[in-house]
Order: sequence, then structure tokens, then C-alpha cells
Amino acid sequence: MNREYHKSYSHELGRDMEMLVFGHAGLPLVVFPTSMGRFYEYEDRGMMGVLGGKLDSGELQIFCPDSVDTESWYNKQVHPRVRVARHLQYERYLLNEALPFIRWKSWSPRIGVTGCSFGGYQAVNFALRHPETVSYCVSMSGAFDIHQFLDGYYDQDCYFNNPQDFLVNLNDEWILGRYREMKIVLGSADWDICLDQNFKLSGKLNAKNVPHWLDVWNDHSVHDWPLWLRMAGKYF
Repeated sequence: MNREYHKSYSHELGRDMEMLVFGHAGLPLVVFPTSMGRFYEYEDRGMMGVLGGKLDSGELQIFCPDSVDTESWYNKQVHPRVRVARHLQYERYLLNEALPFIRWKSWSPRIGVTGCSFGGYQAVNFALRHPETVSYCVSMSGAFDIHQFLDGYYDQDCYFNNPQDFLVNLNDEWILGRYREMKIVLGSADWDICLDQNFKLSGKLNAKNVPHWLDVWNDHSVHDWPLWLRMAGKYF
């Protein structure tokens, strides 16, 4: 299996950013880590073993950029406005620095995004904010409401990074049309602590006539990697 390590300075973030790349061809899939996770998490947790066949066959190419969660949503040492501002810098890093590199590596105009737990939020939020870029979005046990990170603070940037809120009032047919073309998977389980969040987001997508797959595993699975490893084998 092809494996590459990359490190480069991000002008958007003002620091070095690291990334792992797996595979040599196929659909480019961007992986967002779990809460405060790192770029090597997907590999460490065994995901490459699950997806190795598709990586070797050239069906899938996986890109694992690092996160800045400890500097954004999880940074309780700064005002919530600073947290959301850092997240927006991370988004610009993805759009202006990571994605050009991914396109250069994969020659694909569009990408897939995925993540487990908080990475599921990141994947869905990025996909819904940039449907012109994302063609496939897979959330595994995601939660999609960021109020818990804001200590009561809320502004326009918070709103437009909170899918449970902004989707309700979204009526732009061009954007909704792109959503309807996207393949969206919301994976959860009957004992998953984020199950309710997935039901709520699914209901809001249904209200906008956005096709998607809400897949609930009814086998007493909990919010953890054994479930997500099985999900990856099913969804990719």
C-alpha cells in the first residue's frame, strides 16, 4: 500500500500542518479526526486494514490532514469568538492549501469527506458549506450542534457552522440542488450517544427533500472504534 507523510507550513494557520496519504488512485477521501485527534489516528485505529483492498486496487485514496481542535472548539482558555475564528482559519487551510494539494495528487475535481464522532461533525459541516466541492459525505456517529463549545456565545459565524441550525432556514435552491446530488451517509447505532443528533439532522434533510441514508445499527453497538471500523467496511 502506498503511504506518504507530508508536512508543510500553512499560511492560513500560521504553523506547520501534517498529513498522511494512503493509496495511489481513486476517489479522494478526506478524513477528519475525532475530538482533538491527530492526522495519524485513522491509521493507528486500524482503518487502513479495513480499507486496504480498495486502496491497493486504486478505488480509494485517503488523505488525513491534522486537526486544530485544541486551538478552536476545544480551547476553553480563549473567548468563543476566538474559537470560531480559528475554525474558520482551519477551513481556509483546507480550501486554499490542502485541497489544491489533494487535487494535484488525485486529479479529481471533487472529493469525499468522512469522520467519526467529532470528525463526523467536521465532515458534514464542511460538505454542507461547500457542496460544490464534496460529492460524498460519510459521518459515523457524528453530532452536529456546536452550542456546547460556545459558553452561551453565538454569532453569524457560529450559526453558519452549526448544521442543526442553518439547515432549517436554508432555502437557496442552487445549494439544495447540490445537496441532492451529494451522497450523504449518517451512520449511528442504537446505543450510540449521538443517535438523537443523527435522527434530528436526518429529519431536517428530509424536510428539504435531500436524499440521504440514515443507517442505524441495531446491535447494541456503542460510540467507539469497533463500530466505526465495521461502518467503514460497509460505506466505502
